[in-house]
Amino acid sequence: MSQKERERLKVFERVKHGELRQVEAGEICGLSYRQTRRQYQRYREFGDRGLVHRGRGRPSNRKYPSKFRSAVLARYQERYPDFGPTLAAEKLKLDGYELDHETLRVWLLKAKLWRPRRKRSKHRSWRERRAHFGELVQLDGSHHRWFEQRGPKSCLMNMVDDATGSTMSLLAEEETSFAAMELLWYWIERYGIPRALYTDRKNVYVLDKETRERAADSGQEALSQFGRACRQLGITIIEAYSPEAKGRVERSHGTYQDRLVKELRLAEIATIAEANELLPRFADELNQKFAVQPRAAADYHRSAKGYDLAAIFCHEEERLATSDWVVRFENQFYQLEPRRKGISPKEKIKAQQYLNGELHFRYGNNELSYSLLPERPRPAKKTKRKQSASNIMDKYVPPPNHVWRNFQFGKGAPWLR
Repeated sequence: MSQKERERLKVFERVKHGELRQVEAGEICGLSYRQTRRQYQRYREFGDRGLVHRGRGRPSNRKYPSKFRSAVLARYQERYPDFGPTLAAEKLKLDGYELDHETLRVWLLKAKLWRPRRKRSKHRSWRERRAHFGELVQLDGSHHRWFEQRGPKSCLMNMVDDATGSTMSLLAEEETSFAAMELLWYWIERYGIPRALYTDRKNVYVLDKETRERAADSGQEALSQFGRACRQLGITIIEAYSPEAKGRVERSHGTYQDRLVKELRLAEIATIAEANELLPRFADELNQKFAVQPRAAADYHRSAKGYDLAAIFCHEEERLATSDWVVRFENQFYQLEPRRKGISPKEKIKAQQYLNGELHFRYGNNELSYSLLPERPRPAKKTKRKQSASNIMDKYVPPPNHVWRNFQFGKGAPWLR
């Protein structure tokens, strides 16, 4: 008998001895009057055995057949040996084996195919989500063996909205400014320009403190290429001083490292290009499953209309044009043409390398045409100015008896002897 049934037995014994009425016994046991009468009748008829649940020791009517259980475990070991119960239940449903993830977890534990993972203890104060979609978006890169042993190690660029948890990702070889710009461009095309970005303090996003201090001493502001692009779009970059500070994107990394690796394995994908074709659909599925509604209905994203995103998301440097309108960039020489009015030689020209590899030169808002020079231009030789005979002075020739002609080394000058 269970503890609850033992307590119920004590109450019914008091009813049997006339100490309690059945109505009062029902209130003590938490039963309705009709259920109390039925239970007490079984107790009078069968004794203690009448209070034991009659389904105990018998298989449940909703129990899965043993054949189905064996098929599920065999399929799990065949295709999903390292999947967690929740993800494995989703994949098994697609294969025609529909069951709850908790049921699968119990089966895996009994078969010793899964061990419960120890959860990390909380040690930081909880921060409430931002209220509006687009108010704060967390951005970070995750270096991982996304293709396992089928391909090289790569980096997943991941953006997560703080208010909703909506995610967007892009796979690249390294965590570079170009990869961060490309992902932010995709986000802007779909949702708009966010109000602020939460990033770590890598030089990809913000320059180090010493560089900024040196620039401030000279009255300038030092920005990374990504920081310059965000400044032009009016996006504020907030620096995170620990991984836990941007914990939402860090936890999203864990979800990707668990689910995306297995999705790439099932799809037999081993290249970054193929993975980037899969990622939009994969991210949409994650958003449908895990994204939440923001506390406020207003969307803080701004429209990107009027911005030349291709000219903003680029590698930009300043170059000085020579007097013959030649600019040097990445050890190549370019001849600017045509010479627009209002632009004088030796002006600072912006050299912009777009994400697609195109090279553009701009002076202010005007784009300049150019051509690549096959070799380094050589300066023209300066011709000597011919002097007229009237202006030429007679060349002075010292006489043979000049004092410096009689100088002998070690004996001093003749006038000092």
